[in-house]
Amino acid sequence: MMNDKMYIVNKLFNNDTIRAVWDKEEEKYYISVVDIVGIVSESKDGRKYWNKLKQRLKDEGNETVTNCHQLKLKAQDGKYRLTDVVDIEGMFRIIESIPSKNAEPIKQWLAHLGSERIDEVFDPSRAAKRAIDLYRAKGYDESWISKRMKGIQDRKKLTDVWKDCGVNEGKEYAILTNEIYKQWSGMTAKEYKNYKGLRKESLRDNMTDIEVALTDLGELATRELANVHKPRGLEQNKTIARRGGNIAKITKDNLEKELGRTVVTDSNSLSCRYINDNLLDDNNDKKMIAD
Repeated sequence: MMNDKMYIVNKLFNNDTIRAVWDKEEEKYYISVVDIVGIVSESKDGRKYWNKLKQRLKDEGNETVTNCHQLKLKAQDGKYRLTDVVDIEGMFRIIESIPSKNAEPIKQWLAHLGSERIDEVFDPSRAAKRAIDLYRAKGYDESWISKRMKGIQDRKKLTDVWKDCGVNEGKEYAILTNEIYKQWSGMTAKEYKNYKGLRKESLRDNMTDIEVALTDLGELATRELANVHKPRGLEQNKTIARRGGNIAKITKDNLEKELGRTVVTDSNSLSCRYINDNLLDDNNDKKMIAD
């Protein structure tokens, strides 16, 4: 099963053509508003409907319109024209503003997701069970799932140490993670994902057992070094992260010498592959995203 947002979006709209562009820098999709509005509103002129809806949302002070911008997308005549686009969060907010029977199944789906997330706040074990069920649905075996869940716990232990060492959550966590990856693999997390042909998918979910072990070793070593040396702030923790990553690199180099081959691979667990801005199913090359 493909864990990709646009795959899910296409399924929600019964695989109707939806033009979308992948932004590599922001790592998100931007979707044609006219295409979404045309499908959901049942209007013969989706562009005219959107113009009226956009004005109403603007009058109401809806931030979705503010966050809406334009990109050149291919029209039916083959020419590229500036078209209003939003990210996936903005897309759902627009759908919630459209009174149409076509929008109701999606609104109900969103309401169900919201209810599930609130239930998980009161009972976090529900979130863990949901993650396990998703991995099972994607075909991972029980042993792999058990290791993955432990990996999530270990990652949380590392970020807790970073927090105690004065590192800010979010961007600075990503910077330190990249220091570990660069040291042992030669790539940042984003470069590693590109190498494997991934977009929004989890990097660890698409690693081999050896790659996961090296990632875990780099993070475990970083955590233990931080516990011993007590670095403060981003710069000191970057030094520790490089040292932790280097321990994984030494292990990688020794293993590659014994094996006579590289252990960093471009393999992934996807059942589909990306070609430019298109997602093709490996079984029947069915087009899921139109550029």
